[in-house]
Amino acid sequence: MPKDPNILLSYVNTGLRDNYDSLEELCRSLDLDEHDVRKSLSDIGYEYDPGLNKFIPKA
Repeated sequence: MPKDPNILLSYVNTGLRDNYDSLEELCRSLDLDEHDVRKSLSDIGYEYDPGLNKFIPKA
C-alpha cells in the first residue's frame, strides 16, 4: 500500500474504477486493511462513496 495518502488515493480510485466493484473487494484482493485505507484517506479529507465506487472529498 502506498504510504503517501495522495498516491494512495489515486491508486485506490484507479483500482476501483478499473478492476473492482467495491472497496471491500479491492482490499480483500490486494490484502489491504479496509480500515487503514479509509483512515488514511479520511485524514486528507476523502470518504468512500459506495454508489460511485470511489473516494470523494468529504462534504
